[in-house]
Amino acid sequence: MSKQHPTVPIFGIPFSKMSMDETVRYLTTAIEEGRQTHIITANPIMIMAALDNPAFADIMNKADLIVPDGAGVVWAAKYGGNPVAERVTGFDLMHRLLEQGEKRRWKAYLLGTSQEIIEAAAEKLQLQYPQVRIVGYRNGFFGPDDDAEIVDEIASLQPHLLFVARGMEKEAWNVQYKEKLGVPFIMGVGGSFDVVSGKLKRAPMVYQKLRLEWLYRLLQEPTRYKRMLALPKFVVKVIRNKENVTKSRPIG
Repeated sequence: MSKQHPTVPIFGIPFSKMSMDETVRYLTTAIEEGRQTHIITANPIMIMAALDNPAFADIMNKADLIVPDGAGVVWAAKYGGNPVAERVTGFDLMHRLLEQGEKRRWKAYLLGTSQEIIEAAAEKLQLQYPQVRIVGYRNGFFGPDDDAEIVDEIASLQPHLLFVARGMEKEAWNVQYKEKLGVPFIMGVGGSFDVVSGKLKRAPMVYQKLRLEWLYRLLQEPTRYKRMLALPKFVVKVIRNKENVTKSRPIG
């Protein structure tokens, strides 16, 4: 799918400038027309990972649409003088597309996380969106030897929506198998299934408005602290490189 939407590069990663409503309309049209769209919902941690790892940067740049999931991305774009419309979180985008699926009787497949969480998420989403057919789900604990079987299963079920929760390290899987899957819409959803299942709580609105969702999640999952160390590094990098934050070429 051609990238016919306005973008702003943040350290070389092209982020969509569309609002949530514009993104939903754009994706709904693509899904209805059967045009494949692979979405990455990106945050500062992923930008820093791309700067450190050219292979991961290449994976991100192969996505059809990268939306500014993290508040830090919205801040960086504004600080660099080329703002995005607003934050477009993967959690909210997932629900907005399932709402569209209600009207259009789309089919969805859920992939990733633990068996307990994926089962609970599938059950709750099916109750919440009864006109969407959850045609299948599977946990994310599988290796390359299982890929062909899983890809064939998903392809045979022909879902309109494929939501994947296997961590940013596995985003390459979505790129590698996009064509074989043949699904119009593929998106990594991070910890969304944890929230849907009830295992984790989403940050209260006060945390969201203060751009402190990362802190709320860290309080729930202290083991994430090593990953969170990228956040202050990102802030420092943006401030030091203000003139080049939104230039097309990445900064080393």
